[in-house]
Amino acid sequence: MPDVPKYDETSYPQKYSTTYTTAVKGNDLAPHEIESVLLKKFGETLTRGTLMWYSLLPEHSIDSFEMLADSFIKAHAGARKVEARKNDIFRISQGESEFLREFVTRFQKKRMLLPTIPGEWKAEAFTKGLNSRSSNASRKLKESLLEFQETTWVDVHNRYESKIRIEDDQVGFP
Repeated sequence: MPDVPKYDETSYPQKYSTTYTTAVKGNDLAPHEIESVLLKKFGETLTRGTLMWYSLLPEHSIDSFEMLADSFIKAHAGARKVEARKNDIFRISQGESEFLREFVTRFQKKRMLLPTIPGEWKAEAFTKGLNSRSSNASRKLKESLLEFQETTWVDVHNRYESKIRIEDDQVGFP
């Protein structure tokens, strides 16, 4: 068996399936042996959650490596998408001279473009994205959100609405 790195759940499952297949086929196996080796050795290259998934496959439910690879890709592509969404929402941050109202609007617009995101991620990402140097209202809101950890987006929304009204009064927004 060639030295195939274990799947660590951070790469795309399609890419890993191709890497694994290429490594096995690159061996000195007879053509009739390839399918059998692909099926029998695949489980040995899995770790953590993917190994659990593999061990829970119903007995005799897989007839070919193609079927196994398709099932693997479908089962694990979602994990990468969730991680991408989390990374995307945590990249949104308030600019140095951006008013709180502007940041809230931009955050909401970008958040809406992402697939469904859990409320606690929204609240945490918004809090981390606030720039305390941007405005007094932003600084006070961030301090408040950090002191009284809000876990729902509704709580954060209520807090920033009051700070926006204060900031609007200070800078003369209608």
